[in-house]
Amino acid sequence: MTSDRRSGVFLHLTSLPGPHGVGDLGAGAREFLSFLDDADQSLWQFCPLGPTSSGHAHSPYGSSSAFAGNPLLVDLRDLEARGYLDADDIAQPSWADDRTVAYERVSEFKRDRLRRAFDRFEETAGESERAALADFREREAAWLDDYTLFVALKRAHDGAAWTDWTDPLSDRDPGALAAAREEHDRAIRYREFVQWVFDEQWRDLRAAADEHGVDLVGDLPIYVAGDSADVWANPGAFQLSGDGTPAVVAGVPPNPGDDGQRWGNPVYDWDALAADGYDWWLDRLDRLLSQVDLARLDHFKAFHEYWAIPAEADSPAAGEWRPGPGAGFFETVREELGELPFVVEDLGFLDGGMLALRDQFEFPGMRVPLYADWCAEGDRYKPRNYPENCAAYTSTHDSDTAVGVYESLSDRQRECLDYALATGRESFAWDLIEAVWDSEARLAFTTMPDLLERGSEARFNVPGTTEGNWRWRVTEAELDGDLANKLAGITISTLR
Repeated sequence: MTSDRRSGVFLHLTSLPGPHGVGDLGAGAREFLSFLDDADQSLWQFCPLGPTSSGHAHSPYGSSSAFAGNPLLVDLRDLEARGYLDADDIAQPSWADDRTVAYERVSEFKRDRLRRAFDRFEETAGESERAALADFREREAAWLDDYTLFVALKRAHDGAAWTDWTDPLSDRDPGALAAAREEHDRAIRYREFVQWVFDEQWRDLRAAADEHGVDLVGDLPIYVAGDSADVWANPGAFQLSGDGTPAVVAGVPPNPGDDGQRWGNPVYDWDALAADGYDWWLDRLDRLLSQVDLARLDHFKAFHEYWAIPAEADSPAAGEWRPGPGAGFFETVREELGELPFVVEDLGFLDGGMLALRDQFEFPGMRVPLYADWCAEGDRYKPRNYPENCAAYTSTHDSDTAVGVYESLSDRQRECLDYALATGRESFAWDLIEAVWDSEARLAFTTMPDLLERGSEARFNVPGTTEGNWRWRVTEAELDGDLANKLAGITISTLR
């Protein structure tokens, strides 16, 4: 990380404007890059890019692969330009103007068009296009071969978890896998095509970001889904029972005032990973850092120690702390991949060991003013108390919006906040942005809902719930010049 102060906006790609009911890698993304450029911002942060499904309520943190791209993000207009779709194929459906993502309709619509595009590619693609796909297939074979077969087999098993497949397939018997590849050859080729298109469109988007002077900030969830290509293809990297289900699952212990959380993801077998030189993690990080310029490491605490809950236990309180990989992991990553361009999510369990690991590698931690006790002078989440080496956020994908939090505060907290920021109900969102920008934080972020002064109706996610999340979208009209100029003015006066 450089010492220069920088700022940016969080907006997940599904929240971009676009004609097909969900944000994608096309014109809406370019419009947002132009908005960031006009607003004098140099960072765009978003959630993980992996495939989502109804089984995980389309959460970007519940993907079937830590390496693959989300097919719903593919820009269909680009496929028409390539000749793989017709104008009628990409006509805007009547339901696509909805401000929220209707994932059920979007999934059906987009997957139908992607299959049409694949059929056209198979029939008409020239040598250069076929060679480009072959090059991609060879370059990404380490994850692509397993992912495409996994998805084909899951579809063939009517969506059943891989642990419920026949033993030769769930156990990855070489003969059974070879026979499955032959049987599902066309389904595998289709998914290779979709991932190639995603990869090419992503490379174009990153080039466009470079032209606008914007660095892309990705997100790396600490854990992966149990029913994923990652666990099926690499069972030795996880603490599993003999049938492939988790022996212990991830979560966090109870705190005063809550019961803890049982996430249910399998946890890593860090001893086995260390013995293998952390190869799977190196591949994962190398893939991510080929797509983005910086990355947020989710739940950084688990690299120091993680909460392991027996799989048969319903209560998070049944778990125990176990040691994570610690400094040796990051030393290996630095030796193999070079620079460590990470921001770490260090919210919650602020114990000395985790903080020491963070500071050993000089990773910026996170500060979110919405978590502050505004009546406590030295509270670490008040902007005036931020250290230089941190990333400060007006709100996050998991919190309420700034306005939503303000409305929910007690009278006492709101009085203290109003005094601390010299603000009030009508101006709070922008006063908070200015306070974060005016802090010592090296990196400053806001969100699109906060720029628009939206309330809880624009909240992106409510942790622990499965309904109504990940659906909010910005409109093209809201990415206007006056808004960009207002943010540019604050940026010029505080960060420059």
